[in-house]
Amino acid sequence: MATGDQQDMFARLKSLLPPWFSDSNPVLDALLWGFAQALSWSFSIYLFAKLQTRIKTATGGWLDLIGLDFFGSSLPRSNGMSDASYRNRILINLLRERGTRYAITKVLTDLTGRAPLIFEPQRPADTGAYGVGESIGYGVAGGYGSLVMPYQAFVTAYRPISQGFPYIAGYGSSVGGYSQGSRADYASISQLSAVTDADLFAAVEAVRPISTQVWMRISG
Repeated sequence: MATGDQQDMFARLKSLLPPWFSDSNPVLDALLWGFAQALSWSFSIYLFAKLQTRIKTATGGWLDLIGLDFFGSSLPRSNGMSDASYRNRILINLLRERGTRYAITKVLTDLTGRAPLIFEPQRPADTGAYGVGESIGYGVAGGYGSLVMPYQAFVTAYRPISQGFPYIAGYGSSVGGYSQGSRADYASISQLSAVTDADLFAAVEAVRPISTQVWMRISG
């Protein structure tokens, strides 16, 4: 017997009855079992509703509503994304750092698993300087700086590394075949990653420092 199940509800109802009922009363018990079933169903609905009020326990469309409530249309669930993955994405963005260089690095790394390359023309740590160790060298380190490009940065984001289609048979494979049970299927390049280029642009726009200009390119 578990809390809230039919047997538990039956016992609770039976304990509330006046003492003049005998222990054996099949007609009364039949009525109580029916009431207990309704109460057990209502209790299960209560438990489900309780779970949907918290990010860490919400599921399905209720989790989508939580994402919509916090982020509007800026953080939708990707096609095929599980509740666990979408929940992690919500929690990551809920208290995400914004307005810093590190914020751009972190959001792109979280989305793609690959750290971006960021270059600020007015930042000596990026451009390098003569006579300062190995901070500068053609094709090795550093870059051309510029004092006429204040509050600007160049960001190179990298698309996620795809794992391909590990469970789909290819042409000539013994486990693939037309009109029969097989591991063959039609696949599209769009299925390789749930993160689009538009997602990367939107992510940087959401966390970049205000009044700055970020020039961005995306590389495979």
